[in-house]
Amino acid sequence: MIPRLLSQSVRELEKFFPVIYIGGPRQSGKTTLLKHLYGELPYASLENPDTVLLAEHDPRRFLESFPKGAVLDEAQRVPHLFSYLQGMVDANKDLRFILSGSQNFLLMENITQSLAGRVGILTLLPFGLEELPEEISAPLSPEQWAWQGGYPVLYDRGTPPGLVFGNYLETYLQRDVRLLQNVGDLNSFNRFLRLCAGRAGQLLNISALAKDADISVNTAKAWLSVLEASWVVFFLKPYHGNFNKRLIKSPKMYFFDTGLLSYLLGIAAVEQLDTHYLYGNILENMLLAELYKKRSHRGANPPFWFLRDSNGNEVDLLIKEGDVLKAVELKAAKTFNTRHFSALAIWQKAAGISVDNSYVIYLGQQEFQTEHGKLLPWRKALAGADF
Repeated sequence: MIPRLLSQSVRELEKFFPVIYIGGPRQSGKTTLLKHLYGELPYASLENPDTVLLAEHDPRRFLESFPKGAVLDEAQRVPHLFSYLQGMVDANKDLRFILSGSQNFLLMENITQSLAGRVGILTLLPFGLEELPEEISAPLSPEQWAWQGGYPVLYDRGTPPGLVFGNYLETYLQRDVRLLQNVGDLNSFNRFLRLCAGRAGQLLNISALAKDADISVNTAKAWLSVLEASWVVFFLKPYHGNFNKRLIKSPKMYFFDTGLLSYLLGIAAVEQLDTHYLYGNILENMLLAELYKKRSHRGANPPFWFLRDSNGNEVDLLIKEGDVLKAVELKAAKTFNTRHFSALAIWQKAAGISVDNSYVIYLGQQEFQTEHGKLLPWRKALAGADF
């Protein structure tokens, strides 16, 4: 097993909470991690029909069959368990229950109602580049990493990406989508998902997306919520400050894993990515998703936004850490160009962002300081400890 960074955060939270919840997309390694960390506890999958039947019809008996606690996988499938868990962990301070799930909205609603103050919450996403052993990560080009992505089965078993993502989509559509939404036509949802892939890294126009998918705007909103709830996509909202500029209000949509994104776009080999018309979007999505994973796997909720005014002046990423704003441009280029810092220069004046907190991350290897910020190679930004 390749160690996961999130393990440290799990061990830290267990000092303070009797219940730990780890969410994340299907096949991101949650079960493997929890069995490794809590091998002494019984394991129960609530996707097993017999287990679900007992948990639904006699929840107290089900939970009392674990006198020291348990790992409960896909716990969102029996939501009324949480009310019983509350009373049990309050009555017995030695109990330890570990929950995992792949549908965030279903779990979080019940957790916040029933287990408030008793549960530590974390998210496990596919591997970040920094988590891979050097013998695996060192030979990877940015294109190879973006094309295959970070799902553990690619590295634990060496399964080809096409098989991994074909199986992932089939499982996702049949289990998660049907559970989260009453989607009658899975083919339409599949088409909608592929249309979303074509808009990765772009401003979200829900009306145009709905029209292309031949669905209503309300249905498009509901389906986007499904994709967000199951950790397929995330949204970057525009940052609004008192900058005396007209700022746009639409969010931008990104995929957590660019291997899945590439598959949805029909990119069957890394050589096809090199000449794909969305090459820039995919590589920039990869950089942003990696920065997100760096923070999420350390137990933080990434405070990410972007900046864009009505004239199209844009900074790809704004990170707020304490009182400090970091402005980051993401470039799918391997050669430095002074134009890479042009948007940063504009927003440094408008938003008061310092040169010391301004960065361009690109696919090359040089690193140096410029008058408008620091140029960082992708490997140092993604795998290093100083960004």
